[in-house]
Amino acid sequence: MRHRKKFNHLGRKSAHRKAMLANMASSLIMHKRIKTTVAKAKALRMYVEPLITKSKEDTTAQRRLVFSHLGDKYAVSELFREVAGKVGERPGGYTRILKLGNRLGDNAEMCIIELVDYNENMLEGKSGGAEKKTRRRRSKKAATVTTDAPVVEDTKEETTETSADETTKE
Repeated sequence: MRHRKKFNHLGRKSAHRKAMLANMASSLIMHKRIKTTVAKAKALRMYVEPLITKSKEDTTAQRRLVFSHLGDKYAVSELFREVAGKVGERPGGYTRILKLGNRLGDNAEMCIIELVDYNENMLEGKSGGAEKKTRRRRSKKAATVTTDAPVVEDTKEETTETSADETTKE
């Protein structure tokens, strides 16, 4: 039985799985976005997010701990310098999975897994919608009052302008 066995084994032995996840994590850290299958991306998310959390505290012990998981000193330095600076205030959820569809060869579900703070397109859309909208409706009375008030004022202004024009013509 599979009770309390949380992670996906991905059809691999433990050594192969650990090496694959370490390589994928270092590629994600270096390139900020990789294309893979959905099952591998979900396994990678569980693997890399605790490492990013550890990178917020830049100590020798944390660097050694992350290096023991990644095995790539360039990825570790990139993680502690670049990535940790961008995700310093974020409480979690450092990765995003965007599904692409199925692969032609074997019909596997494909996706892109990326670091959230490095997608400029989604960050631009987020900053553009800074004003918060309510989900409440306005009553019909409030809608009619606001539309009637400017119309009445405009008609008064027009009548005063026309009377001034008529007096100048005469």
